[in-house]
Formats: sequence, C-alpha cells, structure tokens
Amino acid sequence: MSSASRRGVLSGAATLAFSLAAPCVIGQARPQAVIIGGGFGGATCARYLNRLGVAVTLLEPNATYVACPFSNLVIHGSRDLASQQFGYEALKREGIVIVPEMAAGVDADARLVRLASGTTLPYDRLVLSPGIDMRFDALPGYDDAAAQIMPHAWKAGPQTLLLRSQLEAMRDGGVVVMSVPANPYRCPPGPYERASLIAHYLKTHKPKSKLIVLDAKDAFSKQKLFQMAWKELYPGILEWVALGAGGKTTEVSVKDMVVVTEFDRHKADVANIIPPQQAGSIAVAAGVADKSGWCPIDPVTFASKLRPRMHVIGDAAIAGAMPKSAFAANSQAKVCASAVALLLRGETPASPKLLNTCYSIVAPAYGISVADVYHPARGILVDVEGAGGVSTLGASSEVRAREAAYADSWFKTISSEVFG
Repeated sequence: MSSASRRGVLSGAATLAFSLAAPCVIGQARPQAVIIGGGFGGATCARYLNRLGVAVTLLEPNATYVACPFSNLVIHGSRDLASQQFGYEALKREGIVIVPEMAAGVDADARLVRLASGTTLPYDRLVLSPGIDMRFDALPGYDDAAAQIMPHAWKAGPQTLLLRSQLEAMRDGGVVVMSVPANPYRCPPGPYERASLIAHYLKTHKPKSKLIVLDAKDAFSKQKLFQMAWKELYPGILEWVALGAGGKTTEVSVKDMVVVTEFDRHKADVANIIPPQQAGSIAVAAGVADKSGWCPIDPVTFASKLRPRMHVIGDAAIAGAMPKSAFAANSQAKVCASAVALLLRGETPASPKLLNTCYSIVAPAYGISVADVYHPARGILVDVEGAGGVSTLGASSEVRAREAAYADSWFKTISSEVFG
C-alpha cells in the first residue's frame, strides 16, 4: 500500500473516532445499555456509549482479556503471553459497571439479560459482542478433549501456550500439520501468518522439520504476498495444500495423530487444527444467530435483524465484505455506540463508513497488510471502490520492516485506546 493511501485510511479513522467521541446529552435519566463481551468490540462500545451519556453495564466473566492479534508471535516464541493480557480498570474508572459473570440468556420481551447466577439485568438497548465458539460438531474426531492434544489456539491463552510448547518439544525432523477451515472464521489471514511464523521457527530451530498446511479453500487473503514470501523464505519447509489438491480435512484421529483429507492421511508430530466456527453461544441463546450460526445485522446501526433492541458487533456479526478482525470490531463498536445513543433519543443514525486494516507478520521485520473502507449498500456492508489498498508485491526489505513496525504500533495504539 502506498504511503498516501495509508495516510488517507488513518486520517479517515481519526475523523470517525473524533466525531463519535463528541459529547451527547440524552436527557435527565440515563438510559441503560448492557454489553455482553469485553473484547475489542465490547470494551470499545462500552467506553464510547458511556461518553455519549448512556449508563453502561459490561458483562465479562474474565478479569483479564487475552488478545488474539499478535498471539501468533507467542507461538513463534518471540513474544510473551503477558504482552497479550489486558484488564478493565480503565473502564471502571470511567464509570462503566463491570459484572464478572457469564450471560446465560435474554428475555427480549421483558428486556432482561439473565446471568449464570440466576439474577437479571434490565436494558434499554443490548449489544452483543460474544466473539466466536468452535464448532466441535463439524469435524469428526475433533472435540474439546481432542483440542488438548491437537490444539486450535484460535482463542488466545492456554491453547496458545500449548501449541508453542508442542513445537518446542518436537524432534528436529518432525512434521507439523495445520488444518484451515472454509470461510467464514475469525481473522481470514490469521492461519497464513501462523503458518509463516511456524515455518520461521522450524527454519531457525528445527531445520529438518516440515509444515504441511491443509486448506479447505483454494484462495485466501493476501495470498500472492504470502506465497511470494513462502517461496523466498521457506522453500522445502512449508507446503500448502489447497482445496482443489485435496486440502480439506474430513476427519482427525487423536490416537494416531493423523489428519485425514479426501485423498490422503497425514501423520503429524504436532497438529494444529483450526475447526469451523460460529458466533458465541449467547448469540444463539439470545435469538440473534440464524441457521448459519452467525448474526445478521443492519449495516447502519448493527441492530439485529432477528431481535429488536439488540445489536451485534465484532466476529459474531454477518458484516458483508468486512472481515472478522480486532480492527473491524473496534470500528463497528464506534458506529454501533453512536447509533444506539441516537436511537435512544429518537433520532435516525446516518449511513456510516467503516475501516479495517489487517497486518500480518511473515517473519521478524517482515510485515504485509491490506486496508479497506466499507459502507452500507443493498442491506449489507460493501467495499468502497478504490478506497483500500494492499502491500506492494516485490517491495524492499526496508518497506517490509516498516510494515512490521506499523503492525506493532497499531497493536499498541488499539490496545491502549480500548483497555488503557
């Protein structure tokens, strides 16, 4: 991406954030918003709604949030998990009520959220940002118990450390097998960043070893950039098997450490199985998820198309062309907060523009990115033609190093904005 394009995207992001942060008075009695989920989407929405004059209660059972962006570097061994962990003290200081409980259900008619403890919370508007759950029913042989042997590591935390420890313990000359699902899933380029960093680890520490990436797709995000890097950096180490070449995983055997595809059986010393996914379970319990397992939303307000006075943001939402990413969740949360504040005072939200930039680290000091702008059209979010950009093929090592530095700066900035 050119520096001019990048400046345009970042300038738009700053304008959006400034406009949504403007103070807003809604009346004498503060309306009540309940937000379920304290990740990049939920925590952002809580802060912005609070600043817009809405009384906010955030339901998040975990005292510490473990961020997925940059967690592949923890698997690589170049980053510590503590760098991924964030608390909610800053939100509490702003007056946001944090309830450390799990939401068990929603009574849409009474506008009540039922907690796991049995108590209820009333709301005027409800925002769900529940993230994802693994579909353990979608891949024969793979369940929660199997994930303790063949980790998915698609939720950062213990699974991240488990995969890292397995790579460290593997013999030199071992085989790592990754299984990548079909779309949609959290962070479209995430598996390919992970593959790159595992390949770098093997090249550096266990050069006789090999990584096989079994993919249920023939095409993926930033594909040309990744494959050019793989050819340059990891020849003979990283093998990508596309859907058309028999890459779709159909079954796993934990006992035999075998990953089965339509045409082959792959014996693994370490297996990283990323299963199909769906919206977090509370989305199903609240009635905002459709048969796909994801949540259809209005692209202007992020209101659920299935339940009134509920909104869905982040990975759980069906957001059209907008991918499931931390940057996207942060952008959606700001738009949703503004829309909720306006709806609570009887006003109509304007059609928004939303941003997403996705960075991937292919090797230390080697970054690539894609950026896009989205707007509502035909009832979904679509790309604004000509507004995005992708890293240039064949760029110099200096440019790749700058991209990696941009990625690091972005993570520090967004985590500080959301949790700091």
